[in-house]
This record gives sequence, structure tokens and C-alpha cells, in this order.
Amino acid sequence: MSSLSFPPARAVGRGAAWYRGDCHVHSVHSDGELTPEELVVRGRAAKLDFIATTEHNSAAPPGAWGYLAADDFLILLGEEVTTKTGHWLALGISPGEVVDWNHQVRDGLIDKCLAQVHRAGGLCVAAHPHAPFPSGGFMFPFLGFDVVEVWNGLWTSDRPWNADNEAALAEWGHSLGADLQTGSWRPAMGNSDTHLEGQIGIPHTVVFAEELTTEAVLAGIRAGRSWIAESADVDVSFSAYADGRVAGVGERLATHGGQVEVHAAVRGAPAGTVSFHTDRGMVYRAPLPGDGAGAVQWDTTAEQSAFVRIEVRHPNGHVAALTNPIILG
Repeated sequence: MSSLSFPPARAVGRGAAWYRGDCHVHSVHSDGELTPEELVVRGRAAKLDFIATTEHNSAAPPGAWGYLAADDFLILLGEEVTTKTGHWLALGISPGEVVDWNHQVRDGLIDKCLAQVHRAGGLCVAAHPHAPFPSGGFMFPFLGFDVVEVWNGLWTSDRPWNADNEAALAEWGHSLGADLQTGSWRPAMGNSDTHLEGQIGIPHTVVFAEELTTEAVLAGIRAGRSWIAESADVDVSFSAYADGRVAGVGERLATHGGQVEVHAAVRGAPAGTVSFHTDRGMVYRAPLPGDGAGAVQWDTTAEQSAFVRIEVRHPNGHVAALTNPIILG
């Protein structure tokens, strides 16, 4: 293990920084039990910097959220589109805008709905693609979607890392190599799908944005400049170095055929493990100390690895954090 190195703590306000946010949240205005005010209070307590409203098949009610936003707490407008053959998130849509939910994989209407969101500058996220309930399984092709929600929070289960999340993560991980070849890879994100007390921020996405605005946060998510944490207790720093150049999560590193040093530093996963994954699968795993704070280095080349990403797991196998890839070129 090498010495710990983390990015600077975020500054309150709108500067370039890593921001924590939960982009799948339901209030009393759909089928959640918390009011917008309660969700914002709990989001701040969970050390989030932003949330997205994603009521089912409806727009955020006028005036319900806007007055709760602040320079240090962003509220994005969105919708969970619950179709007959899978759910998806429309993030960054306009006030009062509604995306039609009455479609399914065989009627060919999905492209029109995705285009509506993209015209607004928003993102389309395939939500909980292996959810074990009617209409929860995602049957649409990922083509046209910008992001995949590989980690969705608690439902009725008392297990924070359910089998459906494991399946979604495996499916996304297996597709990365081929998608990178075609230039069409989709970043992963994690959200709580909050409906009940105690769920918000478990998990959430940590995104690098140039400022704390809807446009900047969506740009960071779209580019894959993000990683997923089970809570704010977990922190990850992940970077790759080659011949004096450095790249972080979601970025491309020009290696010119040379050796690549990949560094990961973790806090908040006592006695856990850090594993490195490439287009060859899991290639290296190292233990974390009992206090959960440790740093790991692994070396590779672009010839050996088209990309590298990491997963941090607790001793029981539940995920504490996972990252989008660094692309090696």
C-alpha cells in the first residue's frame, strides 16, 4: 500500500469540485412518505450537495421545490418514467414538463421520449434494470440512454446490496470493453430511490462538476466523471499515471505504449477490499486495514487493459463504492 491521497474537500458554493448527489428521490407528491422540505433536510444531513426530484410519471408541482434550493444545495427537476417494460429517469427536464410513460419495448415510441429529454439538455438513465417486480425489469436496449443505474437503494429487503444490483453491475461491467471500442459507453450511477425515512443518499453519486448547477452536474454525469458511494462516510480517490500525465475517473489517459500506474485511496470501508477491473475482468484485489483507510497501486499498460475501474467491498461482499472507468489509450 502507498500513502493516502484524496482530492481537496469541496468548497461551499459553485466552484469546480466533487459534489455528492442523489438523483432518484420520491416525495409525498408521488408515492413517497416525506415532504420536499423533509427530503432536503435529510439530504443535507446525509452531506449531499444536490438531489433530483423524480416523481412517477408527473412533473414536480409548481412551487414545491424551488424555494428549497440554495447556493450550496442544488435541486434538479426530473421524472421517473414507469413504462410497461422498464423504468427510466428523465433528469434535467424543464419545469412542468412531463415525459409520456405509456409505452413499451415493442411499440417503438421510446426514441421519441428520449429525444424529448435530450432536446431539454437532460439525461436519460436506465433505472434499476434488474428490479424484481412487475415492469421493473428493463427490456429496452440501452442504445439512446446516457447512463445506467447499476446501484439502487433499499426497498422491502433489509440487504443494502441486493442481487438485482449485482446483476446490473455485472451487465454494465461486461459491456464496457465493447462499448468503449464503439465510443458509446454509458457511465454508471447509483441512487437511493428514496420513498421512506432513512433511505436518502444510500447510495449516491459523487460527480466532478465545474460548478453546482444543473448543466454542470449533468455534464459531469454524462462524461462519467463520477463514482458511487454507499454513504458520505466513504471516500475514494482514483487516478492513473503514465509518463508524467495523469487522468482521473471518466477521463482518457494517453499512454504512448508505456507503463501505467493506477492508484486508489479509500476511506470508510474497514477490513474491506479494493479490486481492479479491466476488459479482462477482475485483475487484482488488495485488502484494506481495519480502520478502513488505505491506498493501493496496480500497474498495467494500454495493451493489457483498455480501461480500469475499481470496486470497494465490505468483508460481507456488499459494495461500499465503485467507480466509472479510466480509459487507457
